[in-house]
Amino acid sequence: MKAWQKFAAEAFGTFVLVGIGCGVVMSSGGDAFAAAFGFGFAWLAALYTVGRISGGHFNPVLSLAAFLDRAISAKDMLAYWLAQFVGAIGALGIFAWLFSADATAGAVNGYGQLAGFKAFSVEAILTLILTAAFLTMMRSGAHTKWLGMGSTLLAVTLFGYGVTTAGMNPARSLAPALFSGEWTGIWVYLLGPIVGAVAGWVLYRLIVRGDTRFTGDLGAIEDAAA
Repeated sequence: MKAWQKFAAEAFGTFVLVGIGCGVVMSSGGDAFAAAFGFGFAWLAALYTVGRISGGHFNPVLSLAAFLDRAISAKDMLAYWLAQFVGAIGALGIFAWLFSADATAGAVNGYGQLAGFKAFSVEAILTLILTAAFLTMMRSGAHTKWLGMGSTLLAVTLFGYGVTTAGMNPARSLAPALFSGEWTGIWVYLLGPIVGAVAGWVLYRLIVRGDTRFTGDLGAIEDAAA
């Protein structure tokens, strides 16, 4: 497998995930059921298409979690991030071209009247669940793992959409904000998923793998990042 194939797969997969997911949100007027099924099945389609090539992250914080779990190198993580943001921005760029930049505001994340820290906490918790499930299934050799990943995204989006619109993905959150100019509360959707991904990795290591040797893990991570 050539390196560029993995990066292209991440760009294309993120394009599919963000494009279909945000497209459903825009066309449905923000209906929670439509959004949940849109994002869940979009991830599923992308996973079955290119998941075997790159691992099917399509989300910068899942790539961060994979790096923490030593599934990918620091170099690959950075390349994945670039590819994911390119894919997400490309998807929303097409919407801005087809309709208008203002139309992309319909896909911008928001948390209504909820306090910022509470919205941050919701995003972190939702991402924690998504990350722990992703890391568990990522290591599985079963072909049904893609179904599990897509179903997990569907479930957490169905729960969280009415609260914070269930961002959980900095690339998905940044792209519509970039074209619409709506940046209110963007920190919630950038920092919340990062904290949630790290916490999800810790939970996965403790509960699923029963590994409490975090000192050794952090040393190996530092060496890989050097």
